[in-house]
Amino acid sequence: MKNTLLCLVIVLAAFGCEKRDVPHYTISRVVKSDTASKLTVNISTRLSQTDLLNIAAKIKADSSALSNLQLCYMLPGHNDKNTGPDNFYAVAKYPAASVTTMQDTLKDADGTIVRLNIKGLSAQDAKHLLELDPREIQGKNILGKFIDDSNHTLIVPFTEVNDPKKEVYIIEFDGTGKVVSATVPMRDNKDGIDKLIVSHRGDYCTLKDSVLTQYSIDDLGLAYNSIKSGI
Repeated sequence: MKNTLLCLVIVLAAFGCEKRDVPHYTISRVVKSDTASKLTVNISTRLSQTDLLNIAAKIKADSSALSNLQLCYMLPGHNDKNTGPDNFYAVAKYPAASVTTMQDTLKDADGTIVRLNIKGLSAQDAKHLLELDPREIQGKNILGKFIDDSNHTLIVPFTEVNDPKKEVYIIEFDGTGKVVSATVPMRDNKDGIDKLIVSHRGDYCTLKDSVLTQYSIDDLGLAYNSIKSGI
């Protein structure tokens, strides 16, 4: 009987010590102030709420000295210097105990209250968009499929297969495969950068290494947004 109880204790201890499944992540930037600490957390794919909370708990445990911790999750292709409002896939904040309310019911894997705002599309919704194959792009030389998390649309730049000039076309689709915008950008590479000018006022985008980077004429050369193909 004693041996049985001992075995049970050992098994329970083993389960208690089991490591939490935390997806791979890296931290690329830490910004501290007197009242808060903001970390940029790089993730390789769109994660579920549970996965994001597991990462948050791991970082919180490893960064217990940091006050009012804020985690900004960023997908591949994005840049933390982008000026657009949807730069991050999700944002997690650990509020001070003095400011928590009855609405703060979400907790991380360690039971600590956290406020999590997932701003980007889920992996399932993104997969649906990426699998769209409307007739407008069938048989074309597709240069990438890019998900616009702000508008919940799919941006597809392409060229015609037999076009010697390689003129680029850009079409944007909603979740039903309906065209919401279509542009034939004017190309400009006078300064050594191949710009695709998409508006009369000079807004443009670049396409390099499977990353579509968008620039507003108002942002003085800083990228508005950047999107990795197929993410």
